[in-house]
Amino acid sequence: MNKGVKFLVNLLVFAMVIGFGWYVFNTLGKPEKSATQIDGTTAATFINDSAYQKINTIQAGNEIITFDLYGDKVYMAAYQSIMIYDMAGTLVREIPSEKEIRDIKVYDDKIYLLHPDEIEVFTLEGEKIKGWPARRPDSDYCSLALSKEYLFATDAGNKNICKYTREGDYLNIIISPIGFVIPSYAFDIVNIRDTLYCGNSGRHRVESYTLEGQFITTFGKTGPEDGSFLGCCNPSYMTATQSGDILTSEKGNPRITCYSTDGTFRTVLLHKKALGGGTQAYKIKTLGERVFVAGKKTLSVYVFDTEWLSQIQSPGATPDISLEENI
Repeated sequence: MNKGVKFLVNLLVFAMVIGFGWYVFNTLGKPEKSATQIDGTTAATFINDSAYQKINTIQAGNEIITFDLYGDKVYMAAYQSIMIYDMAGTLVREIPSEKEIRDIKVYDDKIYLLHPDEIEVFTLEGEKIKGWPARRPDSDYCSLALSKEYLFATDAGNKNICKYTREGDYLNIIISPIGFVIPSYAFDIVNIRDTLYCGNSGRHRVESYTLEGQFITTFGKTGPEDGSFLGCCNPSYMTATQSGDILTSEKGNPRITCYSTDGTFRTVLLHKKALGGGTQAYKIKTLGERVFVAGKKTLSVYVFDTEWLSQIQSPGATPDISLEENI
């Protein structure tokens, strides 16, 4: 063998050995943390476990595009149908839809369906009440939020939020002061106590607005660490807790994180391992102390495990991460 070629081969083998040794040292040689400091107290980082434990799963017949909770029912939206389950996982009713469903909200005994270019309203039994087209032919609706008087739909096609009355009358649009950057249709919106929180996923931000459309503030930063967003389109989904805090769901490295309404990072509730792995973001809702998480054809239900927390809690620490009062 040519001496030059032999030297290059030996050099390559040496580099591979060094690289493997570095990998083993960094993945196996380092102790994993079991807790992190949040507001001066110790709370779980959930690297190998989670303070939220799975108590139930519901297997859907089709992939769950999105879902909502109302009363004692789960309303799941598949590509072109609504599947209604009771909390035990029994299919109660299925309502066909002729169009692609982007979002579903159940409010005031009505089902609101968001399509890319249309909004429809149904009774809980599946009878259509009304419907109206999107504001513009090039609209591409992603997510919706409701209040007592208004309906808000995020529009990825025009990078804004469209505001309607709940009867379908168009009112105006809301435009981000820094501009919405929306890759992969990650344009979620949620109404938390009459304040709108909207994901600006391309900028790794969450923005808040009044119901009248006035910008309030924004939070979020780019980074891989807890309390930051990374990747092309995070946060992907959001929801509210009963105490009014914000939960975000991310893709790439899936995790569900809690923030206060002013954007202060609280903790990671569920990490990739506890969620079941993969790279896609999980859809999320809360009901009391329960966290409902949807991925592919499975809806999982988690509750806070105080016994687990007591095992990892340091003496004197009083972490406040339950959904009951404040997460």
